[in-house]
Amino acid sequence: MTPVLGPRALNRATLARQFLLERTTRPVVDVVEHLVGLQAQTPHSWYVGLWSRIAGFRPEDAADRLADRSLVRIALMRSTLHLVTAADAHGLRPAVQPVLDRDLFGNQLHGPAVRGLDVDAVVAAARPLLAERPRTSAELGALLAQRWPDRPPAGLAYAVRNRLPLVQVPPRGLWGRSGPIAHTTVEAWLGGTGAGTSLATLVRRYLAAFGPATVADVQTWSGLTRLREVVDRLRPELRVFRDEQGRELVDLPDAPRPDPDSPAPARLLYDFDDVLLSHADRDRVSDETHRRAFVARRGPVPAAVLVDGVTAGLWTVERGEHTATLTVRPHRPFADDEADAVTDEAARLLAVLAADVEHREVVLAPVTP
Repeated sequence: MTPVLGPRALNRATLARQFLLERTTRPVVDVVEHLVGLQAQTPHSWYVGLWSRIAGFRPEDAADRLADRSLVRIALMRSTLHLVTAADAHGLRPAVQPVLDRDLFGNQLHGPAVRGLDVDAVVAAARPLLAERPRTSAELGALLAQRWPDRPPAGLAYAVRNRLPLVQVPPRGLWGRSGPIAHTTVEAWLGGTGAGTSLATLVRRYLAAFGPATVADVQTWSGLTRLREVVDRLRPELRVFRDEQGRELVDLPDAPRPDPDSPAPARLLYDFDDVLLSHADRDRVSDETHRRAFVARRGPVPAAVLVDGVTAGLWTVERGEHTATLTVRPHRPFADDEADAVTDEAARLLAVLAADVEHREVVLAPVTP
């Protein structure tokens, strides 16, 4: 009989692989590689994701790796900007290129601009411009529009972004700094070319970081379709489970599957934390209240608080000239020990986020339904 994994078993397995059950001491680059990158379309919030996973993490640990090009930010899974290793910038992009192609032609804003366009010619024209020096989308679009004046410059730049692997270059993304959203090619930034990642390897790496999982989960994370046949080819080397709804789950045989009763410490995630976005069924980590807040948001994406491994509130930071306040808004009443754990974790995070501020305070707000 196929073993059944309940919600807590899935929760603890995923948290363990995400280093959210226990922080790791592995180097930043190793952690980013294991996680198959971090969603990173915001310049700095993803630093919180590393802080929540790595013991003793300092933002400079990641910023220095961006500066020395060990890490890069590039459009990958789900056609979304991710922080990945230099090797994965080369390897993952060919694997997920169909996702970016689909997004380009189906994009409501830019899709109409590329219909009937020789996109290959646009990419060929853009390549030397970007290799010459990093350029913003506005600058690149304006240059390309000189040759294609009947097309919107933003649409031309978006076509290049989706067809040509581009790195968003520092100082954009460096901790405590900012800069224009400028891009250059992977080859110009990193040199050479790398071997493409096979879909089988992509599935294995996903399971190592997010499993156990259904085929639909892998597809949700990657944006790819028709991965059933890939999983079927891997089946002899995988373990098979079912969830309580009878759905098939696959997993690596030796991946961690902790006792469902293992304690899960309070954690503060970042706004686009992959642990909340990388499964078709998000019940293993995300509760309905958080999902409603995510969908109904106006303005910034809410950042989640995990209590006992599941979303239990939101957190925000407000800064003044000499003060910084981190406010936690629970979805449900916290027990005293839960409140203490969340407050302690929030205070440690605030000390990093507002290290330059003299007065820091953590506020536990009333329950927000």
